Amino acid sequence: MDGFVRVLCELIVRAGLPDACVFRDRALELPGYFRPTKQWDLLVVADGKLLAVLELKSQVGPSFGNNFNNRTEEAMGSALDLWTAYREGAFAGSPRPWLGYVFLLEDCAKARSPVNVQEPHFPVFPEFRDASYMKRYEVFCRKLVLERHYEAAAFLASPAGAGQVGGHIEPAADLSFRTLAASLMGRMAAYAATRRPV
Repeated sequence: MDGFVRVLCELIVRAGLPDACVFRDRALELPGYFRPTKQWDLLVVADGKLLAVLELKSQVGPSFGNNFNNRTEEAMGSALDLWTAYREGAFAGSPRPWLGYVFLLEDCAKARSPVNVQEPHFPVFPEFRDASYMKRYEVFCRKLVLERHYEAAAFLASPAGAGQVGGHIEPAADLSFRTLAASLMGRMAAYAATRRPV
């Protein structure tokens, strides 16, 4: 994941913002609405304005069920907390920040196997029926963007040993790292253009 963060930092600078505006190793706390603060993985703050926020998460087996529930609740709760704090003026007149989510899943047989669901009272949505955890995470990341909780999401999968050398797949074209990076760069370039003298 550190490699993906480094690439994003380089792209932000290439888009026209100074490296001093990019925070990845320090000063990562933002105020929340339901909690005092949350530490994010990457922030862009320029001219006293919050421009971008990024969360990167991963899951390596074996407890896919519990981890899936925890990761989904965490991502939704973090977005709700950030957007409510933004509505309440926590970020000192900042424009609506760009919020992104990157998820990396261990690519293994258990992640690709269909999973049964319990439906004692009402049926689940059809996209979750017999869906593997890999498919569930794909659906989840897509819905985060569809519901506008995040501006962009990337879903990556990698076998246990391959991640250290950058080996990964992108199961869905609309959730590629390139798509997320292009969205982020576009927003950063647009803001950088407003900082330059005409």
